[in-house]
Amino acid sequence: MRCPRRIPLSLSVAVALSSVGAVAERFEGKFYSGQGDLEYLQLLDISRRMFAPDPEFQNVAMLYTPTWNGFVEGPTWGAWWVQNSYGPTYCAVPFYVEPYITFLQNAQDLWFDQMGDGKRKGYKDWVAPDGCLCDAASPGWIAYKQGDGRIDIHDWGMEFTAAGLLLQSELLLISRDADAIARYLPKLRRCADFLESRRDPRNNLFLAGPAGNLLAPSYAGWKRPDGTYDKAYLGGLSITTIAALDRLIELERLAGEEAKVRLFTERRELARQGLSAITTEEGYFLKSLDPDGTKHGVYGAGKHGYFEASPNHDAIAFRVVPDDQAEKIYNKIAAIPGLRPHDFILPNCPGLDDMYEEPDDWLWKFGTWVNGGHWSTCEARMILAYHRLGKFEDARRSMKQLLTFARQFRMDNPLVDFGSKVYQPKEAINLCYDSFGPPAAMIRGLFEYLYKADSLVLVPHIPPGITELEQNFPIRFGAKQLFIKTMGNGKIGAARINGEPWKSFDESSVSLPYQGIPDRASVEIFLGDAQPKAPFDAWWEEQTPPSLAPDTLPAGLEGMRDQIVEASSLNAKLVESGSGETYHAAHARLVLEAVDAYRERLKLQSEERIPPLPSESQAAADKSYRDTVDRLCVGLKQFPGENGK
Repeated sequence: MRCPRRIPLSLSVAVALSSVGAVAERFEGKFYSGQGDLEYLQLLDISRRMFAPDPEFQNVAMLYTPTWNGFVEGPTWGAWWVQNSYGPTYCAVPFYVEPYITFLQNAQDLWFDQMGDGKRKGYKDWVAPDGCLCDAASPGWIAYKQGDGRIDIHDWGMEFTAAGLLLQSELLLISRDADAIARYLPKLRRCADFLESRRDPRNNLFLAGPAGNLLAPSYAGWKRPDGTYDKAYLGGLSITTIAALDRLIELERLAGEEAKVRLFTERRELARQGLSAITTEEGYFLKSLDPDGTKHGVYGAGKHGYFEASPNHDAIAFRVVPDDQAEKIYNKIAAIPGLRPHDFILPNCPGLDDMYEEPDDWLWKFGTWVNGGHWSTCEARMILAYHRLGKFEDARRSMKQLLTFARQFRMDNPLVDFGSKVYQPKEAINLCYDSFGPPAAMIRGLFEYLYKADSLVLVPHIPPGITELEQNFPIRFGAKQLFIKTMGNGKIGAARINGEPWKSFDESSVSLPYQGIPDRASVEIFLGDAQPKAPFDAWWEEQTPPSLAPDTLPAGLEGMRDQIVEASSLNAKLVESGSGETYHAAHARLVLEAVDAYRERLKLQSEERIPPLPSESQAAADKSYRDTVDRLCVGLKQFPGENGK
């Protein structure tokens, strides 16, 4: 695995001569390097830095908890949510490596180990149907319904289940771990059967009651004439179920279960047939359709005339719709300025007139929570949609807006006041897993990474100003590692793997059969008029295992000396024995990387290279680095097994 370059802060530019003698600027970052649009390259580099210990930015390692040896939603949110993790996890799993893979799986196991079985009691003594996942879970606790609002009328977690099915299927498609696939497939089939139980065969749409949507409880279902609430046809449930079945079908194919492939393919095609009933004349999707024919989410209509964003940007992001319809959906989004008043997508515009609560108090009013507040998990899928359609300036603006919060250590979610302010302003700093959605999407959006049973398809989406791009970190494909580089811009004209010509490509994608590529593959993609140049040169650097000089521990970590030394010794021992890529070694290494990031932070602060925060926030930010080291040390000792259990 590559050791990232140690260039932690500002834009790094080297001047190079092009082949025609003109001077061109080159970006050299920690995880990305390249030539051309320097700002975009820097945004990509910062995006990837947020997924490793970093001296300047909050990073995902800060959301580790030893309570279940996995990720947690945030310091003020002690559980793991489907909706909140949906965007960031989907976008990050191609480049998650150990121990993050184990941390993620342990978090998602909170859902699958406690999933509904028709017997188990969860929060409020709810007994969910078999196959139902949840809103959120922690050890010994699970909420099978959205737990806020009028919970007495809420439906089960319908779209939660579809999203959880998608995330776990994607994780298994990437890992290609036969034992794990055999262990989870029965549970995933139960999820799929639960979803199928809500498909109406008369129109092939899916029924869901109040709060059965992903961004619950913004959806009230069907308000009957007598004032009670019942089930309606939820557009997002169709979109997310189709996307989930896409991945489950590939997983069944990988497992050799052809009968299940046929079954789930038939279900997916029926669900696709139902989409016509919730598609407007302009090509975008309704939020919902009542059984009496009332439409919710036709923009500009006298009643329920808002635009609902999530089913629409998700349909683009997950390729539920073809390119021409994707463009129509995007054009509608772009034509509604109120959907992105601060460059982030809102869930709806204008305000909802069909919630079961009137939008009178602060939480329910337009612009605060699920009615027009901003959620970065949704922004992740919006950025994927931007990249698919080549809307790079939208993606740029989104990431730059995120940095206005990140530089203040205010990675909060949701964002209130239409996405302009944090939800918890009284906290000294903020951090939520949702907020890592946009940076993760900036990375995944470049190549999409369409994992199949037998191959991985890369679909390059390179901003036109970038003439050379190098990803100096691995992308996972089973046990294989891919390092990707592009030259030029435009349609694909040639490709090489480890310097050898590669023929499995067309003008828009490169196909990588699992059995046909080496364990470590450098994938070079030549766009437009760019041509391969010999000889091939591997551009990534080999990893140097971190080491520790105990007498140089940064201030504040002296009390953890023994644990840190133990982690250093364990890492060295496992690397020497040839087990340096195991979960346990990676966890020990992450301890050292977190120590190193804090040491570097103190150094940069002393050199005044990091802008100071307000005093209370500064103290809390620095403490978060020390706390991360402490929690990682506790977890390393508490979970000594190779599988992190």
